[in-house]
Amino acid sequence: MRKITAGLLTLALLFSSLITSAHEGMWLPMLVKRLNHAEMRANGLNLTAEELYDINNASVKDAIVSLGGFCTGELISNQGLMMTNHHCGYDAIRTHSTVENDYLTDGFWSMTREEERTNPGLTAAILVRMEDVTDKVMSELTDDMTESQRAAKAKEIGSALAKEATEGTVQNAYVRSFFHNNEYYLFVFNTYQDVRLVGAPPSSVGKYGGDTDNWMWPRHTGDFSLFRIYADAEGNPSEISEDNVPLTPKHHLPVSLNGVKEGDFSMVFGFPGSTDRFLTSTGIDQAVSLYNPSVVEIRAQKLAIMKEAMDADDAVRIALASNYASTANYWKYFIGQTEQLKKNRVKAKKEAIEARYLEWANADASRSEYANALELLNEAYASTDATVKNGVYLMEAGIRGASMPLYAFRLARMLGALSSSEDLDGDKAAVIAYAESHFAEYQAEVDRNLAQALWSMWMKNTPADQQPSIFAEVRDSMGGDVSVLVKDVYDNSIYASQEALEAWLVEMDKDVLAADAGGKVSSSFLEAYFGAQSGNAEVSEKMNKGYRLFTDGLRKAMPEKTFAPDANSTLRMSWGVVGAYDPQDAVHYDYITTIEGVMQKEDPTNDEFVVPAKLKELYTAKDYGQYADENGDLVVNFISNNDITGGNSGSPVINGDGHLIGTAFDGNWEAMSGDIFFEDQLQRTISVDIRYTLFIIDKYAGASHLIDEMTVVKGKVKKKRKNRK
Repeated sequence: MRKITAGLLTLALLFSSLITSAHEGMWLPMLVKRLNHAEMRANGLNLTAEELYDINNASVKDAIVSLGGFCTGELISNQGLMMTNHHCGYDAIRTHSTVENDYLTDGFWSMTREEERTNPGLTAAILVRMEDVTDKVMSELTDDMTESQRAAKAKEIGSALAKEATEGTVQNAYVRSFFHNNEYYLFVFNTYQDVRLVGAPPSSVGKYGGDTDNWMWPRHTGDFSLFRIYADAEGNPSEISEDNVPLTPKHHLPVSLNGVKEGDFSMVFGFPGSTDRFLTSTGIDQAVSLYNPSVVEIRAQKLAIMKEAMDADDAVRIALASNYASTANYWKYFIGQTEQLKKNRVKAKKEAIEARYLEWANADASRSEYANALELLNEAYASTDATVKNGVYLMEAGIRGASMPLYAFRLARMLGALSSSEDLDGDKAAVIAYAESHFAEYQAEVDRNLAQALWSMWMKNTPADQQPSIFAEVRDSMGGDVSVLVKDVYDNSIYASQEALEAWLVEMDKDVLAADAGGKVSSSFLEAYFGAQSGNAEVSEKMNKGYRLFTDGLRKAMPEKTFAPDANSTLRMSWGVVGAYDPQDAVHYDYITTIEGVMQKEDPTNDEFVVPAKLKELYTAKDYGQYADENGDLVVNFISNNDITGGNSGSPVINGDGHLIGTAFDGNWEAMSGDIFFEDQLQRTISVDIRYTLFIIDKYAGASHLIDEMTVVKGKVKKKRKNRK
């Protein structure tokens, strides 16, 4: 390992920052009383720890929803009404949209319960309880186990604990590891399958600013949508049914009209997806030089192909809308992360931390295993540097590129099972149903163009000996011309159309299936994926052991710092304050934006900055109703220094009294390195002010009946509220 040096002043400033970084951390709510509650009270929280998390009485955690496992929602009425982001509801809105009824463009509002739209496959999970099961898992792990053996044993124990926790109930559970397999927690949920779309603003409100403003402040976006959770008559999770009734939750969040001021306490509950705060300096090198640029170059090509097709045809635009949005989101994310990792000098900060870690590890001979952890990680990264780019192409250009390969892989498994089926008619029906769901959104020409462009890039930009075997065939028997392969796949494969599949199902010729070009591409891509997984077993062993030891050792080496575990899609709480920031010299950003900014950005020639006529009318008349602030302005967005990441989209922003003041939807550009290192002075959460949300629902959409079912709070809170139903 190369020698790491850092000036004493740099170290002093860094570790002072680590100790006083009050708002860093996505915390498990069950631990708040022990770790954070006193400090939160001192900064404006008026709730007890039990009012935040309690398994016996209603608490804030009972109003927080994991939406589909990819976003967060919050319950805002005693009739199961749930709010989340517009971009979280985007695919559901798209699914119900047609060229004739384009809800993405025009918005959707159900004026009666009968008009609410069901969304098969969309779930809403509410946490029942969490439990520290570290001792139960660790007691069966031994020092002589390999990392893969430890993982397998932990998985086995976790499955048994989850089964035991849900025996005789309708609940589901899982065990997740924390701090790189140093701690384990059990989570038990009620997961509801009947989640119905209630309302969504037009994209000109919900996505105002589009990709241009994404990850940016100042922001002027009404990023919200509304759903309703339904349950059976007893309030239990149920499949979609006309007999279901709106869920009566244990708790819902009161909605505050009091707005925000600089320095106000703010709290975010949600299900953040993934952070990498223990990533080493060597890992940062790999991300900046290899991984991130590869993702960006592939996604840029994907976006260009989709955008051209979407601009030419409204039906294609609707079909590809959510795919395009998710691709664009992380395309820009990796551009920003790379830029800010460099600008914020995160590698140097990590090297300083590693220097202190090594000083601790080398101070005692009994810590020799810890002392070797960083060397293990350096060896693992060095071993993977040569294959990182091809690994990105495998996922981004292959498995997640054109839709054909992954669809063919999944369908091929179903087709292969038909020969031994005991219910052939039923299994054929399942095959056709799966194909129908795929082709309902499939755009053949776009998929063909993606395959042509991305596979060509893949062959050109990565070493031939790392590529899938199908590309060797292209070089050897197709003159190196990817278009020959693409033509064979999309013209002749049984996976290329519903009609071709149904024709094959008549005879079910195994030889035809074995020779199918689409099947060969799919098998080749997936074989390369699984081969890379197994081929990297030794590297994975070093990586996993290195991070397990480094994370454990770092917490011991820095006892003055309370570390929060990395995000892993489990319920977390972060706290902070509303506040402005200075992104660079001579630049100051205020903590709120108003509707004035919406109008200033308007550009009728740019679909990202179109302002609906009705909104302009309300603005001109200054018809903001009870949703204006004390100056008569309509606040749109605000910022706070809460710690969030992907998965927190849609999370409630809650004030010190437990009332909803906004909905989190984004982070800021200057701190896009924040998933790896929390930037205390720069990092901000961007949220929709709840008053703007209610204004859109009420004054813009005329859906005041939805406001009526909320618990709306205005005026000074005279006493501490218990926030319980």
